[in-house]
Amino acid sequence: MIKLENVSMTYEGRNFSNQVFSNLNFTVGRGQGLAICGGNGAGKSTLMRLLAGVERPTTGKITRTMTTSWPIGYSGCFIATATGADNVRFIARIYRQSEAETLAFVEDFAQLGPWLHRPVTTYSSGMSSRLAFGVSLAMGFDCYLIDEATGAGDERFRARSERELHKRLETGSLIMTSHDPHTLERFCDRGAVLYAGNLTFYDSVAEATEVHHALQMRGGIS
Repeated sequence: MIKLENVSMTYEGRNFSNQVFSNLNFTVGRGQGLAICGGNGAGKSTLMRLLAGVERPTTGKITRTMTTSWPIGYSGCFIATATGADNVRFIARIYRQSEAETLAFVEDFAQLGPWLHRPVTTYSSGMSSRLAFGVSLAMGFDCYLIDEATGAGDERFRARSERELHKRLETGSLIMTSHDPHTLERFCDRGAVLYAGNLTFYDSVAEATEVHHALQMRGGIS
């Protein structure tokens, strides 16, 4: 379970203050798939980082009783100057997994070839997403956070990614953001829309994506 209680997030800077959202209250249980819709800049990635524990909320409380991945698609989980392989070994040690088995899984899954042994700083965003995807799957988390990452790679890689995610949904949970409603509907059983600092839940992903589309058309943004 992941539970948010009165969670707010505000970024403060010199001569500015940006409140991303305020007083979020919701729970994601084991075996659930939640789709989060929202326009560019609505705060989806910020919310995913909070769920993962990468950032802390300004106010409120987040309780986790299941292991949670970092946001897949978020390259900040890597040491940029180290190679992909060295990052995999390091993460395996943190989670007390076999370095050799984890590296073998990632090498097969991410399909980076010789790039796996080059510094992450030389990777494209798609390559970083594939590496993050592979390492997260190798760790066997209870809840996966997918932040606009399923489109990375060629058709074969995307198909394999979807198969792996469906397998993990049999026993785990998934929270996903995507601009593609069809992707959200394939993986999630309920939806929410993040708009103007509020997160509103709907009974189906289709209803959430319809509301999201209407809001974007009204605002003239995507």
